[in-house]
Parts: sequence; C-alpha cells; structure tokens
Amino acid sequence: MRPAAGEVLHFSEDPTITRFLPHVAATARQPEAYVWAVDAARAPDYWFPRQCPRAMAWVVPGTSTRDRALLSPGHSRVHAIEYGWLEAMRTARLFAYRFSAAPFRPFGEHRHAMVAATPVEPLGPPEAVGDLLALHASAGIELRLLPNLWAFVDAAASSSLGFSGIRLGNALPRPTELHA
Repeated sequence: MRPAAGEVLHFSEDPTITRFLPHVAATARQPEAYVWAVDAARAPDYWFPRQCPRAMAWVVPGTSTRDRALLSPGHSRVHAIEYGWLEAMRTARLFAYRFSAAPFRPFGEHRHAMVAATPVEPLGPPEAVGDLLALHASAGIELRLLPNLWAFVDAAASSSLGFSGIRLGNALPRPTELHA
C-alpha cells in the first residue's frame, strides 16, 4: 500500500474521515498545525496499528558492511516491534486515505513526512490496507519481534543505516542492568 505518483497517504484506523483539518499532534515537537501524510518511501513506516511502537532501519548510500549485518541477509530494510504488539498487528483494521500531493510539502530534516497547512479532502474513500504481516512480507521487509525494542533502537540509531522510531513512548521501558 503505497501512494501513486503525485499522491501522498495518511494511514488511520478510522474509516469515517471525510475532511482533514490541520492540528497540532499530541506527540508534536513543533507548534504549527498540520495535516500529516507520507510519500511512497515512508509509507511502510505506517503499516502498523497507530499506537504500536516500532523501530525501522534501512540501507542508505554509505551504509557500512558492518552495519549491513544488523539486517538479515537479502534484506535492505527491517522493522521491529515488541512481542506484545503481535496480536494487534494481526487484527488491526488500518485504512489508507489518498491525497493529491500538491498541497503538501516535505517536513523534517530527513523529509520523513509530508504536511499541509490547509484542510484537505481525500481523493476518494479510504482503502482497507489488509493484512499488515503479509504487506511487510510482500514488500520484502523483514519484521522482527523482540521482547524489548531498546537494544535494537540503540544499535540502529548509532549505525550508518537509515533509522526511524515511531511511538517509542509506548514501548516497554528500557531494561535495567542487574549489577552483581
């Protein structure tokens, strides 16, 4: 599920939205109100239940051979979630809203999102995304289930891979090391 040329997507578990109004997201780090969407490259970051904490890493130009080893052989991208979110991944009903890309502009240092500062209406009704596990598999994205995300987050964030973490505030706490 990716946008066509000239389009961006917004993923939601709510299939009843008819008009999107700019707002300041609860997790926002900026005061401006936006409608948020993603382009084709970043769409896989949102193939999850909305509140699911996830960490993603992918090969970029300049990724070292050592850091490529963080991904399974034959994969150029990996997404990681905690075991506790597997059932939600299996059962979530996720929808994609398509928009013309015209009113949107790239956002962030790494262009991780697209934003519009004016209200926008979808090009049509939302499309059911379907089986999220199958979507990852068909896109060739490795999906890892971990007991805790933080070791992966730390390894990926300090590597030469591209990296993103979303809803990490919903992740289990960092494990504390036991000292003898």
